[in-house]
Amino acid sequence: MNNYRFLFLTGLLFLVFESAAQTFVTRNGTIRFFSEAPLENIESVNRQVSSALDAESGEFVFRVVMRSFSFEKALMQQHFNDNFVESHKYPNATFQGKILEIGAIDFSIDAEYEVTVEGDLTIKDVTRFISEKGTLRISGGNVIGESLFTIRPEDFNITIPSRFARNIAQEIEVTVNVNLTRQ
Repeated sequence: MNNYRFLFLTGLLFLVFESAAQTFVTRNGTIRFFSEAPLENIESVNRQVSSALDAESGEFVFRVVMRSFSFEKALMQQHFNDNFVESHKYPNATFQGKILEIGAIDFSIDAEYEVTVEGDLTIKDVTRFISEKGTLRISGGNVIGESLFTIRPEDFNITIPSRFARNIAQEIEVTVNVNLTRQ
């Protein structure tokens, strides 16, 4: 899906959500990734993740600005943006999907729910269907969403040059944490 189409759909989704009674959003969610490899571990955090949840339909969207990932070493950040995700050509990663058990969640009381989120994850214009477990915690009227899963860079057309092969794991651990507030 090209970026303009996603932005249009996200904007439309936000407009639809604004008219719904049960809409939750954030613009400062967190995505962390971790690569454990023989030579070194690589960790990066992005705290500029936009997300929206329609609590009635279960529709759930994310937009991640790739250049907002922060690394311990500047050279790692440069390689990530220039060589791996090519953020100049593919500035955003997106997710558009649904929480399957949305009808079982009571958004009016503080509680925790195990959920399954399914949908399309797009990185570098490669879209893959994913289905992952997560937790939604209702707390003080907010929705706190968390998930931990792995992705394979090669599944998203991310080529690791041979000189970096021992530095980067074949599976990357991804942690998602969002605190969504009612709109």
